[in-house]
Amino acid sequence: MNESGQGSATLRVFRGDATGGEGREYRVETLPGMVVLDALHQIQAEQDQTLAVRWNCKAARCGSCSAEVNGRPRLLCKARLDEFVGTIDVQPMKTFPLIKDLVTDVSFNYEVNKRIQPFTPREPGPFRIMQEDVDRVQEFRKCIECFLCQDVCHVLREHGQYSAYFGPRYMVRMAALEMHPLDMADRREQLHGDAGVQYCNITKCCEELCPEHIHITDNAIIPLKERVADVRWDPLRWAIQRVTGKS
Repeated sequence: MNESGQGSATLRVFRGDATGGEGREYRVETLPGMVVLDALHQIQAEQDQTLAVRWNCKAARCGSCSAEVNGRPRLLCKARLDEFVGTIDVQPMKTFPLIKDLVTDVSFNYEVNKRIQPFTPREPGPFRIMQEDVDRVQEFRKCIECFLCQDVCHVLREHGQYSAYFGPRYMVRMAALEMHPLDMADRREQLHGDAGVQYCNITKCCEELCPEHIHITDNAIIPLKERVADVRWDPLRWAIQRVTGKS
């Protein structure tokens, strides 16, 4: 790096599609504060206009530029070049089908979302809510749907159990609904069924890389597991059901 702060970096960027591909190296000129997404834009502008990368806001608010940098799921707009030493390896998210280069097909997530019963308030109102209840679910509303938690989840990434588990992002969504004091729906059977909350082994890998610092495991998944356990494995509830014949 010279006195003006200019320097250079080498990026090895995956180029290819669902049929195959490989990493291709590019050298870019850098300035202080540049992020990986800046470097990719420079490559598109000056070296290879065919490079495909998904992005929108460049402010860590849209969740569009998710990829993997040196093997770790990251938002490209938050991965500063000066964090890395040596060649920077940029790959698409592993968990989702590849479309081209760094762009993956994340439609699985939207299909899962359609299967969750939406907010179902009691009728009629009034709609009053305590501040402590607002605070409890507000954290979950911070999700920007970058799907990095989905990408790192072992159940989806390593075992491909897409039909068995909705993934951590949708455990957060279901927790936001289940814990809302005005929501009257009961999603516990779905949680144990096709949502597959029991598949999470609470390693907290999703929680560790969330760009919004949502406590996915502690505040969403574990409480949901407890709610399911209350319904399915509470011995007192089981005894009452056996005697009364009521669920």
